[in-house]
Amino acid sequence: HNFPEVLAYRDQVVARHHLRLRVARVQDFIDDGRLRERPDGTRNPLQTVPLLDAITTGRHDAVFGGGRRDEEKARAKERVFSLRDEFGAWDPRRQRPELWSLYNGRHAPGEHVRVFPLSNWTELDVWQYIQREGIELPAIYYAHSREVFSRDGMWLAPGDWGGPRGAERLQLVRVRYRTVGDMSCTGAVESEAETVASVIEEIAATRITERGATRADDKLSEAAMEDRKKEGYF
Repeated sequence: HNFPEVLAYRDQVVARHHLRLRVARVQDFIDDGRLRERPDGTRNPLQTVPLLDAITTGRHDAVFGGGRRDEEKARAKERVFSLRDEFGAWDPRRQRPELWSLYNGRHAPGEHVRVFPLSNWTELDVWQYIQREGIELPAIYYAHSREVFSRDGMWLAPGDWGGPRGAERLQLVRVRYRTVGDMSCTGAVESEAETVASVIEEIAATRITERGATRADDKLSEAAMEDRKKEGYF
């Protein structure tokens, strides 16, 4: 359940740079019975099977991700080159030392590595780089008025995934998104930051990571992300 603004931005980038885009869709796996919808409506954990299928089908040796160590406890255990076994699973005990920024990408047939070039960056580093390079972003990352509803202390957007429900009511709130994922578990934060400079100022003053403030799926348990990574999640 992706945000329309994000998909539109993706397609614009693909068209502008004449890229070849291949998308593994959770919906396709639900339609043919390989996956089943969850009772809570979120599809974020369901991404693992399509991801592993795409890696196997494409015979990819390395898959790049944008994870950072400051986002979440399990990601703080990751290496820049994260070894995954033939089932796509992550074992923290098998991770290799990366002293002096030396990386080992060797792997056995069927295995692959997940590569996280931004591991040692912070959210502030990312936004300062965006400012320096003048990178265009979807408007969803900046303050805008949006209909949202409150659930478990988070502002969530309505959608086909099943919200709002019961006594939950839509409200027009000035918000922005610090991270973007499945609409069912990605919360917005109240904000007036409409420019890169004001976002940087806002981030510099906060003491909560973007996932800690905006991702409901990480609140399921202390080990929620680590359990999913062991199953093959990014």
